[in-house]
Amino acid sequence: MTSSLHIKYVGHATLLVEMNGVRVLTDPVLRDRIGHIRRQSNPVNTNGLRDIDAVLISHMHYDHLDLPSLRQLGQNARLIVPYGSGGILYRNGLRHIEEVRAGDTVALGDVTITATHADHSGDRHPFGPRADCLGYMIEGESSVYFAGDTDLFPEMGAFRNPLDVALLPVWGWGPTLGEGHLCPRRAAESLQMLRPRRAVPIHWGTFAPLGMGWMRPRFLTDPPYDFALHANDLAPDVDVHVVHPGGSLNLRH
Repeated sequence: MTSSLHIKYVGHATLLVEMNGVRVLTDPVLRDRIGHIRRQSNPVNTNGLRDIDAVLISHMHYDHLDLPSLRQLGQNARLIVPYGSGGILYRNGLRHIEEVRAGDTVALGDVTITATHADHSGDRHPFGPRADCLGYMIEGESSVYFAGDTDLFPEMGAFRNPLDVALLPVWGWGPTLGEGHLCPRRAAESLQMLRPRRAVPIHWGTFAPLGMGWMRPRFLTDPPYDFALHANDLAPDVDVHVVHPGGSLNLRH
């Protein structure tokens, strides 16, 4: 029997993953503006983001946990979130909240979601709470690792089981990266640990600071292709699929 996996790269860390009849949305940011950063890709068409079975939140930074975007999905959206972040969601009118720690597992029909460690800061600045930072393993007929925001960490090598697709951040929304992020080279190094069949670079090409996007700086365009070049050197057996914001990847096996 042929199984299928559909991945839509909405932009930044927002992806729609569909397998086994289950639809999972990651870190939804559906607006064109978050504070001082502006969307550089086409506006999000939310018509295709209805009937979501679960929303996965990796951490509480504003470009990953966007309260107005979550409210667009409705009060009854099932939110799977890092431990420590439930309070801010509940206070903002969201109710179907499940807090998880790394290692916890949630069942969605024939799909299993396992929270994984992520090496990243969990503060919601300037005065917000602190919560865990997570990635997620999504497993059904296929296995998909959504890394969230992270740097390399030793436990990555334990995730392969085997792993079909790794969704890996390769940049951010500005000209530089702080600690706790994967650049194209380090994201390619993670492939040596994860050993996925395929990799999709994410967290690029979507947002830029106000006044900077019109220049089309290299950080909006080059990171996924730099990642592909490094991956070809470090993990040539991994198929890299560069999907632009708004694009999709359909896989059958």
